[in-house]
Amino acid sequence: MLRSQLIHPAISRILAEAGHHATILIADGNYPASSKRGPRSELVSLNLMPGLVTCNQVLEAILSAVSVEAIQTMMTETSGPYALDGDPPVWADYRETIRKANIDVALEPIEKWEFYNRVSTVDHVLTVQTGDTQRYANILLTVGVRMF
Repeated sequence: MLRSQLIHPAISRILAEAGHHATILIADGNYPASSKRGPRSELVSLNLMPGLVTCNQVLEAILSAVSVEAIQTMMTETSGPYALDGDPPVWADYRETIRKANIDVALEPIEKWEFYNRVSTVDHVLTVQTGDTQRYANILLTVGVRMF
């Protein structure tokens, strides 16, 4: 029996095969996962219904299983229908989950099209599609090195 919080067989297999610099996208329910992912990435759909599961729940499970060296979010828009005045509330949840996992990595917001570019590389190994309905909940993890 696995000791980490992560027990999903396909996600566990993909993470076990991932190496340093591989990227993992935890996508919200609005993310275009069918078209914006790496050429070798696998898609795992956990979008049962709106709000289930959330990106933060998946983040917690994945952080219990692998080391990460970078965590990027999609930068918020400052104008238009999706604009926000500050950080989206979900980012506070991410920061708390990262803190609880004892990981010393800050969220790095990157511009939307650059985010899509980083997800579209050959290093992208996994997209976990969630049912998260929060704006700007997409989060990209870069696998780090396991230190012995």
